[in-house]
Amino acid sequence: MSMNWTTKKLLITGAGGFIGSHLVERLVGLGATTRAFVRYNSRNNWGLLELLPGDKLKEIEIIPGDLRDSHAVRDAARDADMIFHLGSLIAIPYSYIHPREAIETNIMGTLNILMAARENGIEKVIHTSTSEVYGTAQYVPIDEKHPLQGQSPYSASKTGADMIAESFYRSFNVPVATIRPFNTYGPRQSARAVIPTIISQALTAEQVRLGSLHPTRDYTYVDDVVEAFIKVAESPKSIGKVINIGSNFEMSIGDIAKKILSIIGKDNIAIVTDERRIRPEKSEVERLWCDNTRAKNILGWQPGTSFDTGLRKTIKWISDNINLYKPERYNL
Repeated sequence: MSMNWTTKKLLITGAGGFIGSHLVERLVGLGATTRAFVRYNSRNNWGLLELLPGDKLKEIEIIPGDLRDSHAVRDAARDADMIFHLGSLIAIPYSYIHPREAIETNIMGTLNILMAARENGIEKVIHTSTSEVYGTAQYVPIDEKHPLQGQSPYSASKTGADMIAESFYRSFNVPVATIRPFNTYGPRQSARAVIPTIISQALTAEQVRLGSLHPTRDYTYVDDVVEAFIKVAESPKSIGKVINIGSNFEMSIGDIAKKILSIIGKDNIAIVTDERRIRPEKSEVERLWCDNTRAKNILGWQPGTSFDTGLRKTIKWISDNINLYKPERYNL
């Protein structure tokens, strides 16, 4: 079911982030009135929105603030028809060091969004979850009925946010749909994630330093994930549902590294284990493999970009923008 986006006023939190910036760009292209909520800083820096073409950037209303500030969130949501809530503190290693910040941002920030949605009569909230809430797979592929496990402060905070979103739907009939992407990759992603980490090191160094190589992940190209957000927003059947977004395949970190090195033409580079990058043993998510059946059935969605094609596009973008990376440093 298509939607006339030109009539919609939208609030996107996390708009300066990786997926958020791509989603904002897509929504502007659809003609929606787009309000981007970004984390305030005194440099007036809007994160990855700074990389958007000027003609699109001028169409966006930028609102700096903090998700933990209920007044800022309420003001940003005023007059909006729909909220895409992507804003969160996402780095797992950082959550080991500062668990309180992760919990306050991800849980209280989500509560503030839902309160604002309820007060303002928002017609739909698309709440962003993560496959990390599942922890290590107890069975594969992982469907939406899989148990949730708090294997890091980050995953626990996202589980809490998901449950609050569900409670507002069940208790107050707030129209919430929860989208649960597995691992996303593509242009603009930071070296906090493993694929840009591999690519940026492979392009500039004589070895690639990684953490554990055996865990598997399910990767989806960012354009396909953005399309899933659009379809969740458009589908009335998504309200009250959790919907996995993934490619229904798994690959180990070590095999991904080898594939990237092969594409770049540096098969001879050593892949080295860096102890600093290894998660605590009971916290490592060993296996993620998405069952995307519900997304196919409810949304008519499935990924359209092959892993090789997506990697080549990502490598090209990082190569052209290598100045944005610090390959020699471990990015938490």
